[in-house]
Amino acid sequence: MMGNTNKPKKATYGLGAEHGLRRIDAPILPYGPRGPRRYNPPIALIGCGGITQSHLHAYRKAGFDVVALCDTDASRAEARRKEFYPRAAVFTDYRDVLASKTIDVVDIATHADVRPAIIEAALKARKHVLSQKPFVTDLSVGKRLVDLADRQNVRLAVNQNGRWAPHFSYIRTAIARGLIGEPLAAHLSVHWNHDWTAGTPFDQVPNLVLFDFAIHWFDIIRTFLAGREPRRVFATAVRAAGQKAVPPLLAQALIEYDDAQASLAFDGFTKFGPMDQTYVAGTKGSLHSTGPNLGKQRVTLYTSRGCGSPKLAGSWFPDGFHGTMAELLRAIEEDREPSNSARDNLDSLALCFAACKGAATGKPQRPGNVLRISH
Repeated sequence: MMGNTNKPKKATYGLGAEHGLRRIDAPILPYGPRGPRRYNPPIALIGCGGITQSHLHAYRKAGFDVVALCDTDASRAEARRKEFYPRAAVFTDYRDVLASKTIDVVDIATHADVRPAIIEAALKARKHVLSQKPFVTDLSVGKRLVDLADRQNVRLAVNQNGRWAPHFSYIRTAIARGLIGEPLAAHLSVHWNHDWTAGTPFDQVPNLVLFDFAIHWFDIIRTFLAGREPRRVFATAVRAAGQKAVPPLLAQALIEYDDAQASLAFDGFTKFGPMDQTYVAGTKGSLHSTGPNLGKQRVTLYTSRGCGSPKLAGSWFPDGFHGTMAELLRAIEEDREPSNSARDNLDSLALCFAACKGAATGKPQRPGNVLRISH
């Protein structure tokens, strides 16, 4: 129940025959969420907005024990209880949740402006925390919360659920296992129509693409090029001709390393032919993933032996949300830092903040020098 629910199916042959490449079976890798072996603690969800439907769908499917739901609007918490966890208690004040001695883990999915205070209170109550992203909009506040978690001897993780999207997770696992040697470059592009945000509260988010959306992609880039420190970020964000949304929908970022490079491109006003692509080149091979959206992706591994594509199971929603909580619970069980820890996430935020300021100023920025962002 608590293990890898994304059991890979039999590998299939990939593309590349037209280039004279031999077809091979792609390796079967453990890319799915890996939950704890026995640890299944009582969990509380604080904040029951729209995205939490994906949280609770994933948790119920994984068999996680959600015992409390909290929202200032009782009707929202009650609706989530009725749909997913009928036996859960409903609260309207998060402090009542944190006062419970039976709850071990809290998933904090409130708005970003109130999130840090709730995280701090949860840590002081000695609760393990999974925070919705971004867990802070100020790096100094984030560092303070990370240090507090250490002093309280509890784990603080961030819901960077894109890491467990099947195609991203397979690529990440393949890189970590050395299947393409040392990564040299990572290029990710998303061509889709984000103009549906016009007339919604998203119109008030100045960094809608580079921050609210691309925060997942900056985090993914870091996992692909793990161990490398980015030197500078060059970024732009402009309005597309004809777009109705207030924030710019065309954004891009170039990331400079000493011995590697990365790029992100977001064409957020693409009305026809949506496409999402990922390409990672290494010293011994490359990985390519493409599809019409983030839920339907075909990954191909290219090496000197030939090329092949695994048949991946699952999708970003809900497996990504399963993955973040599963990793936190497994880390607690094994008494270690989760791979999606808040400490690690500070570097992803630093990269994202630098890109946002770079786009605003037209000047390259060094990650870590931009301490806060207005979202």
